[in-house]
Amino acid sequence: MSDTPVKTRREGGILEVILDRPKANAIDLATSRIMGGIFAEFRDDPDMRVAIITGAGEKFFCPGWDLKAAAGGDAVDGDYGVGGFGGLQELPDLNKPVIAAVNGICCGGGLELALSCDMILAAEHASFALPEIRSGTIADAASIKLPKRIPYHIAMEMLLTGRWLDAEEAHRWGLVNRILPADGLMDEARSLAGLLESGPPLVFAAIKEVVREAEAMKFQDTLDSVTGRTFATVDRLYGSQDLLEGFRAFAEKREPVWKGK
Repeated sequence: MSDTPVKTRREGGILEVILDRPKANAIDLATSRIMGGIFAEFRDDPDMRVAIITGAGEKFFCPGWDLKAAAGGDAVDGDYGVGGFGGLQELPDLNKPVIAAVNGICCGGGLELALSCDMILAAEHASFALPEIRSGTIADAASIKLPKRIPYHIAMEMLLTGRWLDAEEAHRWGLVNRILPADGLMDEARSLAGLLESGPPLVFAAIKEVVREAEAMKFQDTLDSVTGRTFATVDRLYGSQDLLEGFRAFAEKREPVWKGK
């Protein structure tokens, strides 16, 4: 097994996070805590703009919870770290874009990890499932998230039967943004990350907070919170230099220069 279960690569404001736990990139408690620390640092670093999460190798993105570690004593209800399982699902105030580059099998907690990202790119050979039902347990986070992301009946079939989706069907139902040849997956992820890196970070932060908070609020209450600037990120945006820069750049017919303040 790799001595470093999670590798990182930084290029400008882009952070790549690579799960590297042979043979399958499964996540145990220690790995989850490492991932939480990495994503918390990413969240808190003003110079970092966008993250990509992927798996090492060509077969597995992530199959989720490491059952061998569980058999060895890792408690299912143990300490997953600051961000919950995989470092993303419960990380508070993560207001920067995160891209999942799914390079193979993505199931169980691995699919929940991908669902915690803002966009999902998939290699042509990628596959998706929630096989927890076959071991008599519940895919808890997926049971909450998946029926909101894809048609209800498709989500329920995955949850209740453990049926697998190939990349094409996952794309058809809107689970993934697009499908790429395996050798072009990371190139596309980096291209998309580059586009986001050049975008307005304060607007991205406001969008992520509004979308996240809207899940538990009525439409009008959410809209009132946006227009009333009660969301911290929206209030910061409306009082920022970047807002004026956007207006000026549009009027002057030039590209804006975002400073994040």
